[in-house]
Amino acid sequence: MAERIIGTVRRVVGPVVEAGNVTGVEMLELVFVGDERLVGEIVRIRGDVAWIQVYEDTTGLRPGAPVIGQGEPLSVELGPGLLGSIYDGVQRPLDVLRMQMGDFVSRGVHAPALSREKRWHFRPCVTPPCRVQGGAVLGVVQETEVIEHRILTPPWVEGELVRVAPDGDYGIEDTVATVSTPGGDVDLRFFHKWPVRKGRPYAKRLACAGPLITGQRVLDTLFPVARGGVVVVPGGFGTGKTMVQHAIAKWCDADLVVYIGCGERGNEMTGVLTEFPELIDPRTGKSLMERTLLIANTSNMPVAAREASIYTGITIAEYYRDMGYNVAIMADSTSRWAEALRELSGRMEEMPADEGFPAYLPTRLAEFYERAGLVTTLGGHEGSITTIGAVSPPGGDFSEPVTQHTKRFVRAFWALDKQLANARHYPAISWLESYSEYIDDVAPWWDEKTNESWRELRSDIMAIMQKEARLEHVVKLVGADVLPDSQRLILEVAAMFKNAFLQQNAFDKVDAFCVAEKQYVMLNIIVTFYTLAAEAIQKGVTLASLKRMDVVRDIMQMKYECPNDELNRLDTLLKELEESIHELTSIYG
Repeated sequence: MAERIIGTVRRVVGPVVEAGNVTGVEMLELVFVGDERLVGEIVRIRGDVAWIQVYEDTTGLRPGAPVIGQGEPLSVELGPGLLGSIYDGVQRPLDVLRMQMGDFVSRGVHAPALSREKRWHFRPCVTPPCRVQGGAVLGVVQETEVIEHRILTPPWVEGELVRVAPDGDYGIEDTVATVSTPGGDVDLRFFHKWPVRKGRPYAKRLACAGPLITGQRVLDTLFPVARGGVVVVPGGFGTGKTMVQHAIAKWCDADLVVYIGCGERGNEMTGVLTEFPELIDPRTGKSLMERTLLIANTSNMPVAAREASIYTGITIAEYYRDMGYNVAIMADSTSRWAEALRELSGRMEEMPADEGFPAYLPTRLAEFYERAGLVTTLGGHEGSITTIGAVSPPGGDFSEPVTQHTKRFVRAFWALDKQLANARHYPAISWLESYSEYIDDVAPWWDEKTNESWRELRSDIMAIMQKEARLEHVVKLVGADVLPDSQRLILEVAAMFKNAFLQQNAFDKVDAFCVAEKQYVMLNIIVTFYTLAAEAIQKGVTLASLKRMDVVRDIMQMKYECPNDELNRLDTLLKELEESIHELTSIYG
């Protein structure tokens, strides 16, 4: 639909513009406001008055300025060239704009999300004539060295394929296929557009199966998230939410990562933008940016763009899911996205709910998190989106509305603890407040990787940590010396588990990433130590003599001294542990 003037500006209230004399518009229609063509979206219509959410700075915008309708909703371009790119909340390519105007984006500046100059080598996968429907793979393009981009039939197209382009190089706007439909021939290009607020269709939603391996022991072993799952990471300022998401983005075994910096501080996003291109993906040996897409919406950018950035990211993730890939999406942080909702709601004079947030906050959170999942795509592939959202509750108060409403829609909760962060224990994830409802979903995967004892070992160590928490209350009152050795052993094993297993050094080449097999063996060693030591104490062995064993020092250092590809060292360590305690028991016996 062609551009047209649909009304004029009547009132400007921050990022919200009230337009009068409006005709022929629809809800959520994309518009340009004023002579500078500021990007906006219609969010309310009442008679001939429309309220527009503007995604740019409205300073200097005056009543009487034209409002130009685009006849389509806010949409993103989906095609080759997305990976390795850096976009803002409305999919403007920041690297392209930086070359045009410097470090700060001017108002009303537009650039295509996908390069119109670059040419891609296309290899067809189908031979006409044949029938195709939405999601069918027409051909492939090597988008990066590690990701093959599958050119899909758009979801709304179904008919007889009458022509497909031969093997060769094409621009993104060139026609690569023609489909005959009841409404006439449809020419398909490398890319198509999709409304960001509308979830892309799929054939069937599947039950989650198998974990998303993050390489972080506290997550994979104690609180796993399944592929296609949803998890929230709440924590106060300085507890390490962003660092946890950075680590997952770097090391998780997803095929692609979409990282959304929603309202983040500029220095944090700068760290991401400078560090990620230099990181080497341990799975492929290539740059991490080969499978990563960044959406940067920093705190000094217009607040309304935060609201769009979340939907932009999840829509792009759905596109790659439809190709059959497993995608992990990091949203950092949904609290600042909710704050944008609150500000915009206030500007439109809506009735506030808890702490000033709009009454539809739970609905918006549900709409976002429910777009995750493991599905069978329209093309018959299996793909997934795993959503990991950070929440920044003021003062670390988990009872505030964003955290509480988010808990309703997620099945894993990784609570960050201020005391652990202050003690420099990272990841600072509380083993007492966190939980995961994916244990039954991922247990078969762990059973296949191990000897079917993962769930039992996990239960054993969680029981030890809960006993330790109860004993800590006694220790604070009367001290640890009054406890019998059997109870002091619980404190020692809990300390061993915290320092040798849960705490992980992101700057150590060996410890930064831990494979699942290593996690299992490390856990088995610690639980075995507790079991054998408890039996030895019953036979008269003192706790002091157990602590003096050389193997205890080796256990404390095993995360550094046993690389992921040398797990035989851990097997040797387990044997040494059994022999040492047996020898000690025989002496006391």
